[in-house]
Amino acid sequence: MSARLTSLRCTAMFLVLIVCFAVLIVLSVNTGSIDISPVDIFKIIFTGDQQGTPASNVIWKIRLPRLLAAAILGGALSVSGFLLQTFFRNPIAGPYVLGISSGAKMFVGIVMIFMMKYRSGVPFMYVMLAAFAGSMMCTGFVLLFARKIRSMSMLLVIGIMLGNICSAVTDFCITFAKEADVANLHAWSMGSFSAVSWKNLNMASAVIFIALIAAFFLSKPISAYQLGEGYAKSMGVNIKFFRAMLITLSSLLSACVTALTGPISFVGIAVPHITKLLFGTAKPMIIIPGAFLCGGVFCMFCDLIARTIFSPTELAISTVTAVFGAPVVIALMLKRQGNQTNE
Repeated sequence: MSARLTSLRCTAMFLVLIVCFAVLIVLSVNTGSIDISPVDIFKIIFTGDQQGTPASNVIWKIRLPRLLAAAILGGALSVSGFLLQTFFRNPIAGPYVLGISSGAKMFVGIVMIFMMKYRSGVPFMYVMLAAFAGSMMCTGFVLLFARKIRSMSMLLVIGIMLGNICSAVTDFCITFAKEADVANLHAWSMGSFSAVSWKNLNMASAVIFIALIAAFFLSKPISAYQLGEGYAKSMGVNIKFFRAMLITLSSLLSACVTALTGPISFVGIAVPHITKLLFGTAKPMIIIPGAFLCGGVFCMFCDLIARTIFSPTELAISTVTAVFGAPVVIALMLKRQGNQTNE
């Protein structure tokens, strides 16, 4: 009976999230500094009417790629956080908190600053590779410290320090950059979905969906690993390969997000827990697609607030995600401290 109730709850939550997703699409497309009637929006999207008009350009070149970017990249960041929390077996792990996003930001900043001295633009593939290299570098340092430190609170402090070091290196490089390059890097580092183009989004989406499929096929090993490393070994899981896949997929997902939008805070750590709370289960086969959908809805909602609450002034996306994500992290820290005190 309990399994049936869980199944019904999961089905209901998927339906609710899909409805929220659809509502946010309508609101995002229909909201902005340029007023476009719902009838015109429908014609532009579904009938190809008004091609080349300002309204058509706003819909196809600005609003649609932006909302799809929020949906896909928000989902990717959420799944990345879930994989990291599985790897470290700790609910407070996440790409932003552990300094992994800052490492990606540092490498991207270095590539953007030095490449722009020789060419007008930087190919997105270079940016994504730089973000992945930076993510893997910081992940390597975190793993190195994780072997020697069992306290997660101390590991979080080290992650924050790594993030500060990466930011310091980025600021040092900015000192020698041109003013125009500094402005571009600063705008990117604040975090925003506004600069996403169809070409870059298509490229990042291809990588993200391959990584998501690979993560979904790891659902059974993840379920075994959640019950302990010894149990996973007894079930035939190759622990070294499995852990390497978790880190690689998590870094790849967070790197795609950072390369396109800059670092985004608290999504990777908060949304997986929100997903588990909503669905009432921790089964990876449900949480991976659930976290992707929930992360997409969360980021679409935050992006809608970021660009409308003080319109025409636009907030950085991390400003809004922090407002909604930070309380979840604080609650997790307090709950964890309470459990440790009771023990």
